[in-house]
Parts: sequence; C-alpha cells; structure tokens
Amino acid sequence: MQRLSIGHFLAQILILLLLETSLPAQIPPAAPKLNIVLISGDTAINNIRSRVARETIVEVRDENNKPIAGAAVVFLLPDSGPGLVSSNGSRMISTVTDAKGRAAARGLKPNGQTGQYNIQVRANFQQSFGQIVVSQSNIVAAGAAISGLTAALIAVGVAAAAGTAYAVTRDKGPGRGTVGVNPGTPSAGAPR
Repeated sequence: MQRLSIGHFLAQILILLLLETSLPAQIPPAAPKLNIVLISGDTAINNIRSRVARETIVEVRDENNKPIAGAAVVFLLPDSGPGLVSSNGSRMISTVTDAKGRAAARGLKPNGQTGQYNIQVRANFQQSFGQIVVSQSNIVAAGAAISGLTAALIAVGVAAAAGTAYAVTRDKGPGRGTVGVNPGTPSAGAPR
C-alpha cells in the first residue's frame, strides 16, 4: 500500500474542490435534433425557359418522428451561380410548418444560369435544430415545337386511321428539308 504525504493528499483535495466549483451544478442535456424529411424537390430539374421551378417541400419531425406544427423553416438559395430566386429577388425564404409539419418554398424561378446547385434547408423549434441539403439543376430545354417531319407523320397516321392514303414527300430543291403530305400512294424507302 502506498502512503501519501499529507501535503500531496491536501493538494488532491484542493484540486477536486476547484473542479467542483468550476463545473455547473447540472450539465444540461444536448438539445434534441429535428428531423427534416424531403417530400418534394430533391434532384428536381428546372427549365429556365419555362421560368417555373419545382416546389421544394419538407416535413419537420421531432425526435419521436412526429410532425411538428409551427416550426420555423428557412430555405437558403445560392448567392451566385445557378440557382433560384423568389419573385422579389430574395435568396432566403422563411416560413412556418403547417398542421402536418410541412413547409414549402413556393413561387421560385430559375435564375437563368444552367447547372447543378444546392438549397440549404434549416428548421428550428423550441431550441431544437435540424438541417438538410436539397440538390437541384437548371437546364435550358427545347420548346415543345413540333418539327415538320413529326407533324407530317402525325397527319399520315390520322389519315391512315381514317382509311385515306397519303404519301410523305421531301423536297430536294433549294428549300431542302421541307416535308409535305400529299394524297397518293404511300411508299417507304431509304431517303434520297
């Protein structure tokens, strides 16, 4: 058995007393974390030409996985590069969850730049906090215009369904690429 000197013993007691007075009386438990569940909007592709973005909708849940009504939710849009903007040009949408625990970023439009970007979603409720990242992309998609050939094939299909024979012809002259639908005997073959 090792013997401690009285000085060494008193020093250890003094250290314990100092530690005890410097620690709080009770260490508060860590704040519960909120779970944010993505309902809609992840990996959405927004068409710049249509000027409409898909809504991002989240559901905020407590540590028991129950939806929370009245939680504050902030959608943070990118400051630069591809992204979305609100109707007033803001890069931050603040809202509160509804009775089902849901919040949505509505009325957003692509900012005109193509590419992938992230939206930060943060929620806060009674000293609980949670966050997620939502990935989206902006693209420039072609309009819904129908090409001449597609229109001709649709017309031939309608005529065939009606029992009428039509032929699809292609102009080889200066206006190359012009497609016509003419009454006559239909034929199929390699393009000339």
